[in-house]
Amino acid sequence: MRGRSQRLAPRSWVRLPARTARLRLTLVYGGLFLACGAGLLTITYLLSEQAIDHGSAVRAPASSGVRSLVPVHPVEPVPGSQAAASLAATDRAVTRQLAAQRASDLHHLLVSSGIALALVVVLAILLGWYVAGRVLAPVRTITATARRISANNLDERLTLDGADEEFKQLGDTLDDLFARLETAFEAQRHFVANASHELQTPIAWEQTVLQVTLADPNATSAALRESCEKVLAASKQQQGLVEGLLTMATSERGLDHVEPIDLAAVADAALLAARAEAERRKIEITAATKPAPINGHPALIERLITNLIDNAVRYNSPGGDVQVQTTTTPNGHAQLIVSNTGPEIPETDIQRLFEPFQRLKTSRTNGRSGHGLGLSIVTAIATAHHAQLTAQPQPDGGLRVSVEFPAA
Repeated sequence: MRGRSQRLAPRSWVRLPARTARLRLTLVYGGLFLACGAGLLTITYLLSEQAIDHGSAVRAPASSGVRSLVPVHPVEPVPGSQAAASLAATDRAVTRQLAAQRASDLHHLLVSSGIALALVVVLAILLGWYVAGRVLAPVRTITATARRISANNLDERLTLDGADEEFKQLGDTLDDLFARLETAFEAQRHFVANASHELQTPIAWEQTVLQVTLADPNATSAALRESCEKVLAASKQQQGLVEGLLTMATSERGLDHVEPIDLAAVADAALLAARAEAERRKIEITAATKPAPINGHPALIERLITNLIDNAVRYNSPGGDVQVQTTTTPNGHAQLIVSNTGPEIPETDIQRLFEPFQRLKTSRTNGRSGHGLGLSIVTAIATAHHAQLTAQPQPDGGLRVSVEFPAA
């Protein structure tokens, strides 16, 4: 065991600090201060060196004042004489003394400045660590709150205090994002609940019909046939719901294919298919279709126009009318307008009608045909084509829906 333990790698007890933004900012502060201090120290050293040299040059004549300590002669010492040698020796001694003093002064200045710089750099690093922590405090708050927020508590917000600075703007932006996510999650929950209910109802009804029919030992072929027709009708209803959900999901995912389309041609085809139902309901259809070219997905555009016309025919008053118009606006946009007569629609209910599984005066689809997906599919397709959709209630009842597409 001893030999085995000796073969193990030595354990490191030195833990390096995490490379956080606070540490990086502190090192940046300390590095910048060190660079500025070193530059200032260099400039001070050079200026001091020049000042000392200048002082030595000024004191150089004073060195000849040493000569005043020597007996002054009215004439210069004769070269090679003892007086000249003594004067030269004195000058050399003074020069060496000044050089030594200069070197000592510069060394003392350099050492003192280096120690002062080291102490100030340490102080700057400590202050930088403190300041960086204070500056990054909102980031830690944002991080901690964002980690707590999940799909179950999207109602929690950051609500940062302070002036309108960068971190406050970031917090407000994240709060807006959380609000949109909360709305999206809530809409998804309602959508899933409503879709589950709409699918569960016909399935339960099918099971009831089949159970009642099978429980009757004397059921005739006609009764069995009638039950099968009922189940087939419910199956078609489920198929229509699934197709509507798939269309909405496809349009919300985005367009994978676009091509030139004329809204007038698609509207004429949709009107031709809707005339039989309109005649059965005694609804008069008026069309004013002019060429309106766009770039779009053919199947989705056909579904959009078909849903608007079917909705205008289905939710109409007996003997009412439907008006369909396609045109090109002065700015080159293609516009589709579908309006109909019918019951009065409160202004507050307009937005709700374009949500999934919603109808006028009801929060969920009821016994009437359809699933309440028609206008929500229209909204999804218009959004996928970057079209502007507006809906307004008619003064005498009914609805006017306008879809304006970008220029082709």
